[in-house]
Amino acid sequence: MSKLLSLIATATALFAATPGQAQDAYPSRPIKIVVCLPAGGGVDTVTRIIADKLPKILGQPVVVENKGGQSGNLGAEFVYSSEPDGYTLLASQPAPITTSPLLFKKLNFDPTKFEPVAVMSAIANTLLVRPDFPANNVKEFIAYAKANPGKLNYASQGNGTTSHLTGAMFDAATGTKMNHVPYRGTAPAINDLLGGHVDLMFNELATSVELHKGGRAKLLAVTTEKRIDELPDVPTMQEAGVPNFISDTWNAISAPPKTPAAIVAKLNAAINQALQDPEVKAHYARMHLTAVGGTPANMAKIVKDDTERWGTVIKSANVTIE
Repeated sequence: MSKLLSLIATATALFAATPGQAQDAYPSRPIKIVVCLPAGGGVDTVTRIIADKLPKILGQPVVVENKGGQSGNLGAEFVYSSEPDGYTLLASQPAPITTSPLLFKKLNFDPTKFEPVAVMSAIANTLLVRPDFPANNVKEFIAYAKANPGKLNYASQGNGTTSHLTGAMFDAATGTKMNHVPYRGTAPAINDLLGGHVDLMFNELATSVELHKGGRAKLLAVTTEKRIDELPDVPTMQEAGVPNFISDTWNAISAPPKTPAAIVAKLNAAINQALQDPEVKAHYARMHLTAVGGTPANMAKIVKDDTERWGTVIKSANVTIE
């Protein structure tokens, strides 16, 4: 009887564990990271690089699952509605957690309620055109676009993404008028660019460099403040005559609203540790990525600043999504 009573007492104690004790035990089962875009793009690649290192740090398996659609909003909504226990996380580009409310009439989540965990990486954008495009520099490109208003099609990873808004910013800055063609991620957009189905894309640096070097597309400019060391002959957009034209993007991990701070802190520390791994550093170097990391507060500031920056573009260029 005493043994039975002891077992009952143990079970009761387990069920009565305080939230603090549960957080101390975190993680005690596999963690799922939901990438809000299809496989093959920058967010997916970076997430898998980091996720590969997390099991050793956290002591539990980490599974990456893609839930693309509606420019990342479907995946974001799924995570937003998940239990705030640290076992379901969101990996995203800026759009779903910054500007989506400014672009979509109805969202089933509030981006401002996500708990910021860490920004995994940042990367510059570029002006990338199909290989047979009849312009070899930005000046020629602008002249061609102005001579053919409404005839150039630019691809993006989806409505409201940085590649979309950079195109809108370019139109506003240069007086051109191009057509936006949204895709469900980087990979299908690039495929259509290479196939000549679209004319250009404001695409992230890593993919653009390789396509440019291989002669499969032409990289006319980078959207950084300074030239890229690996591309000394490629000017910045500012050097090419478009003042103050800076565009970059980043990939971040967020947690559902009301996820306890102790859990967020553990995840943040794990991601920062993964960013220091030699293999991760090597991957980042090959992909021209900048490791960001830092505290959740650092990520919150990045999200706030980007919301304001791209919000200004949305309003001034009157960007709308039908």
